[in-house]
Amino acid sequence: MKNQGQLHIHTRLAQAGIGRDERTGSISLPIYPSATYRHPGVGESTGYDYTRSGNPTREALEELLADMEGGARGLAFASGMAALTCLFLNFSSGDHLILSEDLYGGTYRVLDQIFSRFKLSTSYVDTTRIDDIAAAITAQTKGILVETPGNPLLGIADIRAIADLCQKQGLLFIVDNTFMTPLLQRPLELGADIVVHSATKFFGGHNDLCAGVLVARDETIGEQLYFLQNSTGPVLSPQDSWLLVRSLKTLALRLERQCHNAQIIAEWLQQQPQVERVYFPGLIEHPGHLLVQQQANGFGAMLSFRVDSPARARQILERIGLISFAESLGGVESLLTLPAIQTHGDIPESERQRLGICDALLRLSVGCEDIDDLLQDLRQALAD
Repeated sequence: MKNQGQLHIHTRLAQAGIGRDERTGSISLPIYPSATYRHPGVGESTGYDYTRSGNPTREALEELLADMEGGARGLAFASGMAALTCLFLNFSSGDHLILSEDLYGGTYRVLDQIFSRFKLSTSYVDTTRIDDIAAAITAQTKGILVETPGNPLLGIADIRAIADLCQKQGLLFIVDNTFMTPLLQRPLELGADIVVHSATKFFGGHNDLCAGVLVARDETIGEQLYFLQNSTGPVLSPQDSWLLVRSLKTLALRLERQCHNAQIIAEWLQQQPQVERVYFPGLIEHPGHLLVQQQANGFGAMLSFRVDSPARARQILERIGLISFAESLGGVESLLTLPAIQTHGDIPESERQRLGICDALLRLSVGCEDIDDLLQDLRQALAD
């Protein structure tokens, strides 16, 4: 039999947690809810002291996360925003960050309303344009964070090109890989230093879990992030760590169905007279279509579409029955969102309008339902 490292990632996910309890042979990963641990003697330790610093269940998850992304260190947090907050704490007052302008509104909010108070400055640029990124670099710039595909307009950044730029400039390169997961896109192998996930989304996959993830490419950065996590304490609980491992076992199956459904829905939406534009990298017309094929092995299960009026968008949200009008994404249940008032409501209106995040733009997280049922729900919602 192959050793664990030689097995396909789908196999490693399905086998996650097996062998962690040699005493009983439990197939399911044990949950260790203990807050503290008994020491064998003075100056001796089992390797666990206090559960904020290390927990056997969370440790199994973090090892799996590092393995999934091909990194040296994985860290699990109580939410995606907790993971991002820990990441931003790695920078100092006076530092400057460059970020995608097409990114989750919560990332903008925490930087604009909280970290700005500590003199961490930011620039938001079109990270699909490498020249725009280079032009934004200053003497104070310390890192670049991109979401690719972007949120909610699904812009595609060239990960290799940005990694080369960061290496030449000595900048930390961070990729939010939530939309794609390491099954479709592997930023660390393309040159990124840190990968971020809202694990609430595709990793959790069932809209019943809140979690966040950081994975560092090398051990030095991983240790820096662990120090911040341990010092500030936003760790994922043992119960939720177990639930996330359980959820990751089916990620490959879920994602395959979701991507299949998303491609069909995107192509169908293009044919509807009420739809003015579809944002989905799996469409040949998408400006990032070829780039995605070069740096990923799939197009994901997220798409956005702009209808002919804000009234039409409200009509759709009021009529959908199978698809839920709800925030979040990545679950087995399809969800429809109005970004301008939900996920991106904290971005100033003038900036939203400039980007095209208008009241007629809808974002669809495609689930695992039967494709004919999803199309029928959209059909009746769109109808005049």
